[in-house]
Amino acid sequence: MATKENDQIIKENNCETKMGLPCVPEAFRSIFERGSISNKCCGELVVLGKVCHSALVKRTLENPLFKDLSLTTIIAKNIQTWNHCLAMIDSLSPST
Repeated sequence: MATKENDQIIKENNCETKMGLPCVPEAFRSIFERGSISNKCCGELVVLGKVCHSALVKRTLENPLFKDLSLTTIIAKNIQTWNHCLAMIDSLSPST
């Protein structure tokens, strides 16, 4: 089942320890509710990595508390948040 696979990915990659506590709810709100994510938390999200980010979002979607959310909307917001953060990090990086 997908839950076991996501849990394994999260455990093997230490995903739950890679993002600072203040940024976790901010990232959550930007994907599952209406909210934005700060530059600082975008940086932490990108360091977290796409694999961890995706596994954590998928695990959250498997929780019965979130069964009424629109999967299409969440996937779109997930991609939008990730791309926003990548673009923001790229724009702050010094050119080489």
